[in-house]
Amino acid sequence: WFTKTLLTTKESTKHMHVPEIEAFLQKRKEDWLKSKIKSNTPPEAKQTLEQEAEQKFHFTNWVQDAAKRAGQLSMVSHPAKFSHPSAKSTNIIAHTQQRPDGLLRSGNIKGLTLDVFGNAAALDVYKFLMLNLNDNKPLLEHLEANTLAVRQLFATFSDETFEEIRQNFLKIKTKESPPKTHGKIKQIYFPLDQEGTAYHLLSILTPSPILYELKKRIQTMRFSEAAKASREARKNAQAAAPYSDILNLTRIGFGGTKPQNISVLNNQNGGIAYLLPASPPVLKKRHIHPPVKNFFDHSYTRPLDYQDLFDAFHNTLKQAINNKHTRNKIQKKAKDIFSALIERSWHIRHLDAGWSDSDRYQTLPQSQKWWLDQKYHHSEHKDEEWLNNLEENIITWFGHAYQSLYPKQNYNLSDHEFIALKKWLKSYEGGLK
Repeated sequence: WFTKTLLTTKESTKHMHVPEIEAFLQKRKEDWLKSKIKSNTPPEAKQTLEQEAEQKFHFTNWVQDAAKRAGQLSMVSHPAKFSHPSAKSTNIIAHTQQRPDGLLRSGNIKGLTLDVFGNAAALDVYKFLMLNLNDNKPLLEHLEANTLAVRQLFATFSDETFEEIRQNFLKIKTKESPPKTHGKIKQIYFPLDQEGTAYHLLSILTPSPILYELKKRIQTMRFSEAAKASREARKNAQAAAPYSDILNLTRIGFGGTKPQNISVLNNQNGGIAYLLPASPPVLKKRHIHPPVKNFFDHSYTRPLDYQDLFDAFHNTLKQAINNKHTRNKIQKKAKDIFSALIERSWHIRHLDAGWSDSDRYQTLPQSQKWWLDQKYHHSEHKDEEWLNNLEENIITWFGHAYQSLYPKQNYNLSDHEFIALKKWLKSYEGGLK
């Protein structure tokens, strides 16, 4: 009975199909034929190439060839080539446990995949090993554990041939012994005694899986559909879900025009990663003081807060070229100033509703209380006439602030330009109400 059961299992596994693997080999075959067959290829040569492709990319033939090439690649957690493209060192795979120690390190980040470097022509082997079998686990994991599923997949091979293929594939994770460093890697000599006669040589390596997991999370934080929707809603003064951002990011490149020479993860990310600011923050106390008499007088006395925005507007406006591109650019610079002013108003509007009831703000115009105090968010006084007057005040502030910043330029805004400003401000009515 035992022998009969084994034979039945063996026979049934010969017909095992894994759609991902079949699609992978089919795509490889199509790409190979596309590179070989041209529009002027004779029919006889085309038929010969197609027959060759059938043999070359048949599962049993391709797998044996791929297994021999697996040793040209190395899976690592800390590639040396991020320090220097010519650096050659031991293939480091950090095996560390997850601990609640609050540290950003290997082992404490779930879902990280190892990086790969080596002969770029053999990267198809890595892609093959990362294909999932029917249990959604990668083929490489099955080969390491020598599971029944992987033996079923390779059932057409003898046991001896299968074991040879398996060992060849596993060379992609083989470590050198003893470990070796390289002169092009950043080195630290750590003293072991007070006399300075003994040292540990520490080689500083880059944890590329962590590096690009960081980039992935930052990209999601900044550019996900939810983040975009929240920013757009906030811009239009609509109810918005909170979103996060990271300021003062720096981009760093690895590999120049050939990021594939560094690693697979580096190539997938275009050779670009993010660096977070490591300097201690300089904190400034910020207190929001609502205007006591007039919001625009308060902003007018501090036009330097908008200096960069007005500089950009002024430099564009004084250009002699009058075409659609320049006009669109002027419009954008003006809208940037409107956005900054309206954003300042929203800083005040985020204060507790009813702040304007204090005796301190008795002289603040009632129309501005309706605008700046959330107590009056749904006030019936915020009608079309009120909105028009508010927009006139903003345009007046714009002109006064512009002239106060460039008194020696003798360049005043014309009536035509004021009409354009009023038209552009209309698109912000949602943020003013």
